[in-house]
Amino acid sequence: VMGMTGAGKTTFINKASGSSLVEGGGLESCTSEVQTANSFHLDGHVVTLIDSPGFDDTNRSEAEILREVTSFLAKTYEAGRLLAGILYMHRITDRRVGGVAKRNFSVFRKLCGESTLKNAIIVTNMWTPNASEVVAAEEEGRERELASKELFFKRALDCGARMARHDNTTQSAHSIIRQFFVHKPQALLVQRELVDEKKQLVNTDAGSHMKDELLIMSGRYQKEIDEMRKQQ
Repeated sequence: VMGMTGAGKTTFINKASGSSLVEGGGLESCTSEVQTANSFHLDGHVVTLIDSPGFDDTNRSEAEILREVTSFLAKTYEAGRLLAGILYMHRITDRRVGGVAKRNFSVFRKLCGESTLKNAIIVTNMWTPNASEVVAAEEEGRERELASKELFFKRALDCGARMARHDNTTQSAHSIIRQFFVHKPQALLVQRELVDEKKQLVNTDAGSHMKDELLIMSGRYQKEIDEMRKQQ
């Protein structure tokens, strides 16, 4: 399960699995490392959910988080265990999708690879319960925008990813997980790159993409610093 800090990843996992992983309630990141929830049975399948820190972790850099997540994925693949699916959590209450969130999702896409995105589900959560017509229309409008714009989820959906709503119940979480049972587990692109192709992380699609994004950010910040110095 991936997504921004505070997107509800750990809450979803606890609802689905009956685990008691520590959930964040404050301003700082709570999930600081990859952690595995208790396995549970659903429709004859043994399900094990994996929680991951957001790339916007308050204590560690995006590069550090990427290194930890990909290391876990590589070890899992080397052990012969394939992911049945991958979830990306997004708060429908977010009125804006900022640069960090866009980078977060773009790295998610690069980790999966286009051919594996059909095993991915983008889960929107934190829908307003018993919402007024105005609030419901706003949230549904954001959902349509997320699905239809290239900047957001459209490219992933075009590659076979799906969107689903989560209403913060165990039944809803299980319904979403059931969608993975009809697909064959596959290796993510980054797993094949690191293990089969023996690539260094920086040379994988995800690593290369993050490096380019960080260089762009660095250049932008340096330009702003230079502008500030001129104004002194």
